[in-house]
Amino acid sequence: MSATNIVVLDYGSGNLRSAQRALERTGADVTVTSDFTAALEADGLVVPGVGAFAACMDGLRAVHGDRIIGRRLAGGRPVLGICVGMQILFERGVEFGVEADGCGEWPGTVSRLDAPVLPHMGWNTVDAPTDSTLFKGIDPATRFYFVHSYAAQTWEMDNVGSPLAAPALTWAEHGSRFLAAVENGALSATQFHPEKSGDAGAELLRNWVGSIA
Repeated sequence: MSATNIVVLDYGSGNLRSAQRALERTGADVTVTSDFTAALEADGLVVPGVGAFAACMDGLRAVHGDRIIGRRLAGGRPVLGICVGMQILFERGVEFGVEADGCGEWPGTVSRLDAPVLPHMGWNTVDAPTDSTLFKGIDPATRFYFVHSYAAQTWEMDNVGSPLAAPALTWAEHGSRFLAAVENGALSATQFHPEKSGDAGAELLRNWVGSIA
């Protein structure tokens, strides 16, 4: 049986090699590339991201990453966003009073956390739902590594009357409550960095890769 093929999308954002190494430890065959066809056809696509929302969106559009994400999801092909790679999946981000459009896969706005100390940097627990795939088998007291000042702080998608399963939402707190992870069909994302979260992050990535196989 061949290994699961994962592409880490290279659109000028950082953290590519650490994400690659962490995913390789799951047994996946991992490629870092901006190639449109490779990213579209991989078993799984990882969209990392560090820095400013608007700059990440500019880089993503430059390699047609927004189109890749949209086309993959239309075909039910898994995508995992990490940190700002999660934030840009929402409709918009507001930083320093400047609003930028995101990919619009989820409604809502990414905004500055209301916290006495920013950035939120370090280890924090999360509140994951019992039906989570990403957090399956992970102790609820486990801490994950965060580094961010902005996040989605509300969930605005209305699944009332929808035949689709409701998204699994994982929350955390730093001054204010924010979304730490979302699992919504083929689209998943984490605000924290699983590739920097030690054994817990490795287990989460194994869960994601295992859900693809």
